[in-house]
Amino acid sequence: MARAAEVEILEGGGSVAVTFANGETCRFHAVWLRDNAWDDKTRSPGNGQRLITLGEIPRTISVVSATLAGGQMQLTFAPEGRTIPYDLSWLERHAYDRPAGHTFRGWMAEDIETWDAGLADGVPLGDFSAMRQEPRALRDWLRGVRRYGFGKITGGPIESGALFDVVALFGYVRETNYGRHFEVRTEVNPSNLAYTGLGLQAHTDNPYRDPVPTVQVLYCLENSAEGGENMVVDGFRAAERLRDEDPHGFDLLTRYCARFEYAGGSGVCLRSRRPMIELAPDGELVAVRFNNRSAAAITDVPYEHMAGYYAAYRRLGEIIDDPAMEVSFKLSPGESFLVDNTRVLHARKGYSGAGSRWLQGCYADKDGLLSTLAAMDLKDREAA
Repeated sequence: MARAAEVEILEGGGSVAVTFANGETCRFHAVWLRDNAWDDKTRSPGNGQRLITLGEIPRTISVVSATLAGGQMQLTFAPEGRTIPYDLSWLERHAYDRPAGHTFRGWMAEDIETWDAGLADGVPLGDFSAMRQEPRALRDWLRGVRRYGFGKITGGPIESGALFDVVALFGYVRETNYGRHFEVRTEVNPSNLAYTGLGLQAHTDNPYRDPVPTVQVLYCLENSAEGGENMVVDGFRAAERLRDEDPHGFDLLTRYCARFEYAGGSGVCLRSRRPMIELAPDGELVAVRFNNRSAAAITDVPYEHMAGYYAAYRRLGEIIDDPAMEVSFKLSPGESFLVDNTRVLHARKGYSGAGSRWLQGCYADKDGLLSTLAAMDLKDREAA
């Protein structure tokens, strides 16, 4: 339980300053505090959703009284005349009066770790049966997926549709024009190069969608063909390398939109316009989109920057193709892997026509995966 040593009303009630036990002082605006109250008149006790709008908070809201007791701060607001308690631990975690933690473009959240071929022995690995039966095993695997952007699963059933059981561990299948799932094996006159024995450059899937599917699962049912190893590349590490080598090129790929397009089936014409390297407004690296097969004509880059843009595009592709960036593995029947499709590129080496290779794939959404993990972490904290 966090405690505070002191609270002081500032700016005539427009804000308060809280000095926590560790000596840190953080200021909070009155309107922010009122908007983030957790009393049962402001938030629904059942789901935590707000019961009031910002328009219902008086423009002249101010704090007229502030006291500390038992890990809580009691604030009285005018003109409402209401006294509301605030948990000091919550305030400490959500304090915004702190120096900017990130001052460069392309920073990443603390729970993300980039990697290259050196990760080979550290790939997040989960046993299917254990994860279905033991919440701790599932939680640990999901934490690894959040950190590294992908993970493998072993010990699954060798039956068509088993990939749906993988998705059910953390979320829901996202249906697309390919259906609830798609078959990955050699076809005659395929609608997509993924359905041939050709090798594929590392790529993110479906960049022509907006939004893209944020999780992809590939599940192995047969794999006796020569070759066909799967490969994964950390797009965030590739973006880091480009930023460090060529800051201007990195800026061009984040500042201007690429275009992606797919029209491989009857009644389907998908298009999107997004940067290859996407940053949040504060510079956080949030997504990489890279798929040469689905790239449309780039028309949003000014003439004077197009040559530099293509040079950066070429260099990003060279970094992605660098063997030092890849982790490769060959799936056996009953094994599968999952990638964060906004971060990790996947590829496949070519394979021969001898033997058989049959994988099934489907899409899901990262918010479901992160929600499942967050709920498990919250339960662990409450039990501690």
